[in-house]
Amino acid sequence: MDHQERTGPIARARGLAAAIAAASDTIERKRRIPAPLLGQLHASRLFRMLLPRSVGGDQTEPGTYLMAVEEVARHDASIAWNLFVANSSGLIAAYLEPATARTIFGDQTTILAWGPPNGSRSAVVDGGYRVSGTWDFASGCRNASWMGAHCQVVEPDGSLRLDRRGRPTLRTLLFPASEARLIDRWNAIGLRGTASDSYSVSDLLVTDAFTSTREDPRLRREPGPLYAFTMQGLYAVGVAGVALGIARAMLEEFIDLAGRKVPRGLTRLADSAVVQADVARAQANLGASRAYLLDTLASIYAEAHDVAPIGVADRARVRLACTHAIHGAIGVADFTYAAAGVDAIFPGSPFERRFRDIHTLSQQIQARGAHFEAVGQVLLGTPPEPFF
Repeated sequence: MDHQERTGPIARARGLAAAIAAASDTIERKRRIPAPLLGQLHASRLFRMLLPRSVGGDQTEPGTYLMAVEEVARHDASIAWNLFVANSSGLIAAYLEPATARTIFGDQTTILAWGPPNGSRSAVVDGGYRVSGTWDFASGCRNASWMGAHCQVVEPDGSLRLDRRGRPTLRTLLFPASEARLIDRWNAIGLRGTASDSYSVSDLLVTDAFTSTREDPRLRREPGPLYAFTMQGLYAVGVAGVALGIARAMLEEFIDLAGRKVPRGLTRLADSAVVQADVARAQANLGASRAYLLDTLASIYAEAHDVAPIGVADRARVRLACTHAIHGAIGVADFTYAAAGVDAIFPGSPFERRFRDIHTLSQQIQARGAHFEAVGQVLLGTPPEPFF
């Protein structure tokens, strides 16, 4: 075991397993991360895995990052989700002016949260942008010290700012969390502890230095192969890590259950040839999905340029491997839930919450089956540019 394996983010995530598991019921019930656990997460630096070293981050390789998120998700999917969302949002640091990035992320407990674009607009004014609006699904916003808003831009003449493809561009505006009004709306069936609430701002002025764009990876200021990946691609890596961790935990719990459970009139589940074969297939499917994603990330990272972004073909490879892993994990989770029978249906079982969590994840944009179509178009020579 090398130094990285003993002290790196995977080891630190593993070291928090007991604390995360102990807080899991509270996280589910209160839809919040308890303050003591949040402090431990900050101390572990798991919120800073993808931040540049220039602002005190760890600039972690994508494969290592995936495995750290996966390890946390084995014990609580909501914590893992908030970790990956905070890391994904933090990637904006690579696109900011260095002084701005240090202002936001110099504090070791900074968490940046935002919701997805929704058609909101900001107006160009002297020195920056003025914005009003409401955004949803801001995972981790209750723990955030900074917030962001993705907006279309209205020029002084009333026209929309367009990108190089002639479509409305999106600008990301960053501001202290105290400037936003949080709206408690997150009451979903799963991933309840993410507190993915809504938020609004009214007539807020954001100076130009605290804005950037996620749309064009050529505009990054931070060198290094990690930032050659697109922000959207690394976001998908995080979702895949959560999915793989949930599925791994469910499969391990089912293997344990199968050794103890004797259905009425039958032998142990573990003695059933059907169950034996199904468990082996699930193990292979989950392992293959994970290995394919790790291999894809490692090979692209090894060839990535310090400055130039990865090309469309590699972006499609990341998307395909992530989508495949997410769908593979969902399939394994569904198998374990069905095979566990009534042991899976009661609150507090090792399956019930995880089943709800992974099927909340399955509704997120990263799990869309349409990604296979988009990647297929790339493979067949007709890439859909807006996707990549």
